[in-house]
Amino acid sequence: MKKIVTFGEILMRWSKVGARRIGQGYDWEGHFGGSEANVAVSLAVLGNSVGYISRIPANAVGEACLRELRSYGIDVRDVVRGGNRLGTYYFEEAQGLRRSQVVYDRDGSSFYSSAPGMFPWKDIFSRADVFHCSGITCAVSQSAKDATMEAVQAAKDMGLRITCDINYRKNLWRYPGADAQKSLNELMQYSDFIFGDQDEWQVTTGVPKISEENMYADTVLDMEAYGRYFDMMHAKYPGCRSMMMGLRNQISSTRHTLTAILWHDGKLYKTGIRDIFPIVDPIGVGDAFVAAYIHSSLLWPDDPQRCLDFCVAASALKNSVVGDFNLVTEDEILATL
Repeated sequence: MKKIVTFGEILMRWSKVGARRIGQGYDWEGHFGGSEANVAVSLAVLGNSVGYISRIPANAVGEACLRELRSYGIDVRDVVRGGNRLGTYYFEEAQGLRRSQVVYDRDGSSFYSSAPGMFPWKDIFSRADVFHCSGITCAVSQSAKDATMEAVQAAKDMGLRITCDINYRKNLWRYPGADAQKSLNELMQYSDFIFGDQDEWQVTTGVPKISEENMYADTVLDMEAYGRYFDMMHAKYPGCRSMMMGLRNQISSTRHTLTAILWHDGKLYKTGIRDIFPIVDPIGVGDAFVAAYIHSSLLWPDDPQRCLDFCVAASALKNSVVGDFNLVTEDEILATL
């Protein structure tokens, strides 16, 4: 079995009980999460051998994180202890016409001060076949970005397959000299698989998106336009074999439509548009896409269409699971197909 390693910051997500606003009431509900940890858990639930790399505080909160990850069978032996606090974020759920709201509290976290030389990448990658990273780690701080680039360079030198989620978060790129477009492009140049939604591809590449904001279950996508778009993306990232664009229309807080376009080795693939109602928890839908693609592409490397169908089904199911983690099995995903 191939081993997959993910690298990122695990966070505590806080939300008010009962979908209240951040300023309402007194009771908070907490869930561990964070993009790369979400991918790791989903891959483990799907039956893969997974290692997770991060930097966490050497205290009871940090140990609780590790227990949570171990409970899913994730290898956390290479997690580094240091710093004083776990990063957090506050999530206000969308309700009706009111959009969701996220407030980050990550500055000065243990992962914030991650730096090159802290992680024994050569040893870690000697036990791995796939390395997954995302643009979020490059946005946290300059030193975390440097640690990320050290990791992808080591992974490339050692022949690992590198998967990347663009994961552009506008509110995170605040440190002096932060340049989201330049940093994300640098990361994507190393990648064998890149995932992002339309806005993330546009921010990173500067190429205008193909508007599908009013996408419904019966919408006919302009595949010729997507073909031209991914031809341009391949010219920008010639070493990348697979690129995926997630498409989601948030009709209301409880109803979304969802699909994706896959470009693989010069060919374009599409699948049906899922009409999802009701939405229970939309956090981690993109992470579910990424994990499902890594998993399915290892199972069916010669069947990109099946991989894409599997990804969209997995992501649709994530909307039914409370918390950041996509706790659905391969059998459950296949059953929805």
